[in-house]
Amino acid sequence: MLADPVGLVFYGLVCGALAAFAPLLGTRPRRALIGAVVGIVAAILLPVLRSATGL
Repeated sequence: MLADPVGLVFYGLVCGALAAFAPLLGTRPRRALIGAVVGIVAAILLPVLRSATGL
């Protein structure tokens, strides 16, 4: 079974952007909290973006 390329690209971009800013986000617990929030928001936004773009 192949992975969903849209999901892979979307989460890859989100993780890449988060990693780029990680050193600026403070302590490890704060980075973990921000990462969790970003992950939740990304998981909520992906279906909305897919339906809006027809992907």
